[in-house]
Amino acid sequence: MDWINSHLSLNSVIWLFLASFMVHDFEEIIFVESWMSKHYEKVSLVIPKLFRKGFESYRNIKSSQFAAAVAIEFVIFIPTTILAADFHHYLLFIGFNAVLMIHVFTHLFQSLLLRMYTPGVATAVVVVLPYSIYLFYRQNQAGILNWQVFNNGLDVGIILLPLVLFGHSIGRRIIPN
Repeated sequence: MDWINSHLSLNSVIWLFLASFMVHDFEEIIFVESWMSKHYEKVSLVIPKLFRKGFESYRNIKSSQFAAAVAIEFVIFIPTTILAADFHHYLLFIGFNAVLMIHVFTHLFQSLLLRMYTPGVATAVVVVLPYSIYLFYRQNQAGILNWQVFNNGLDVGIILLPLVLFGHSIGRRIIPN
C-alpha cells in the first residue's frame, strides 16, 4: 500500500473517480438493452412488488437512452471533481462517491436475488468498490474524511438519486423507442 500511496497523489485518486464511474457505466450501457429484452419476463416475476413499477419503466430501454442518463450524470460529476481536486471542496464529491459505493451493493443484491449476471455487477465489484475503498482510505489518511463527514456527504449525495431518474426521463424523451 505504501508503494501505491507514494506513486499516486490524492489529486490523481480524486480524478480517477470519473474513470471509475465511466468504466462501470459503460458496462451498463453495453448490456442493459439486450439483458432487459432477454430477461424482463423472468425478472418481473421475481422482483419485489415495491420495485416493480420502477422496473417496468425500463422494460424497453435502449442503450442510447441509458447513455443519455449517464451523460447527464457525467456532466454533473466533472465540476464536482474539479471542486474536490482543485479547490478542496469535498462534501458533494464524498457524497456522490458514497452513493456510488452503496450502488455497488444494489448490483450485488440484484445478482444474488436473481441468481444471474445483471448489467454493471462485474465492474461494480472489480472497479467501483476497490476504487471507493481506496479513495475513502486516502481521504481519511489525509484528514479529509471521517464518519461524520462521510455521513454529511451521504446526506448531500442523495440529491444524485433524483438526478439519475431525471436523466433516464430525458433519455426516454430525446431518444424514442
